[in-house]
Amino acid sequence: MAIRKIRVIGDPVLGKKCKPVKKITDGTVTLIEDMFDTMYEAMGVGLAAPQVGILRRICVIDVMDDDPIVLINPEIVETSGEQTDDEGCLSVPGKCASVTRPDHVVVRSLNLDMEEVTYVGDGLKARCILHEMDHLDGILYGERASEPYRDVENDPEEEGEWEEE
Repeated sequence: MAIRKIRVIGDPVLGKKCKPVKKITDGTVTLIEDMFDTMYEAMGVGLAAPQVGILRRICVIDVMDDDPIVLINPEIVETSGEQTDDEGCLSVPGKCASVTRPDHVVVRSLNLDMEEVTYVGDGLKARCILHEMDHLDGILYGERASEPYRDVENDPEEEGEWEEE
């Protein structure tokens, strides 16, 4: 397993539509393992294959709910509700923007055995699934935002920058 380079805004691969996965190979399994490692190292909750330069319809998601998931050739089956919140992206470092998305999503996908599986996401998991699936179609969250990207305000405690009193 390895940490892969995350492509950032301006890289043309992020604007391209991904091709379906036709079979699971050792390379596919390694890619998925590397994607989880890369996502965790970068402290993200989701990562799509194009973000590491691979134009295949694969996403990994872990919103720390003890249910990490792999989406292979995912398709949206149903959405409902609405939520608006700030979104960020490992491919748009240091930025965020307000995005409105469905609050509930049902997605049909394939697993590592190429068997059809269904995932249900609500709240943050729905947002993350839809955000990562957008990457598979070459869409960055800023294209769905109601405002331009803005700088993320970092918490000094998280940065380890303590002011002396």
